[in-house]
Formats: sequence, structure tokens, C-alpha cells
Amino acid sequence: MTAASRAMTQLVSWPDLAEAQPSCGTGLALRSASAEIAHFHSGRSADLHLTVGKIRRFESDLRGSSAIRLVPDSHWVTICLECEADVDLLLTLVSVALQAHQGWPDSGNAPSARCNDHHGSRAREFR
Repeated sequence: MTAASRAMTQLVSWPDLAEAQPSCGTGLALRSASAEIAHFHSGRSADLHLTVGKIRRFESDLRGSSAIRLVPDSHWVTICLECEADVDLLLTLVSVALQAHQGWPDSGNAPSARCNDHHGSRAREFR
């Protein structure tokens, strides 16, 4: 079982999340009542809809993690899932993402925000 599948198994049990087809059309997604929260495109990574506001707020911490990949102008972060610590980080950040989407509207969070899978090679440049 991959780290991504372990994370997905844990997250689908959360009451605020449900499995869904990702808007990008690739892999599996988890969504809340108001937004897509996570996309699992492979067994080794997940894109998380953290929102522009939360990315700005935690940017220095996110950049300090070797498991997190930021893509310029994206509302999503990519989390490389290679070990249990990465899964724990994803679970923590999913909580932050859920709060961001349930709280006050984020003026920089357009409904059409696409995951990092659609940023092509830029998503692989990371920083």
C-alpha cells in the first residue's frame, strides 16, 4: 500500500470529506461541501487546495519542508508522500484547508482554481 493510498484511506473516514471525481479528470479527489480539497494523482503525491490566503500565511514554513512543492500562482500545494511523516503532514494540512474553505471567503480563491497537475512541467520545478 502506498503512502497516498494510506492517506486516502484515513481521509475518506473524515465526516467533512467525500470521495469525488477530480475536476482535472486525473486520479481521485476528496471534497468538502464547498470545495475540492485534495487530488491524488499518483501513489507518491497529492495536490491540496490550501487556498492563496493560507499559502501566503504559511509560505515560509511550507518552503521549509522538503515534502512540499509550491507552484507560482497556484491555490494548491503538492505534497510528496514518501513516508508516514509526509502522510501526517498531509493530514494536518487537510485540516487547515478545510478550515480555509469553511471560513470567510478568500478573495484570492477563485472557484476555477486548478490543481498543480495542470501546471505541467512548472509543477515539477517546485521552487
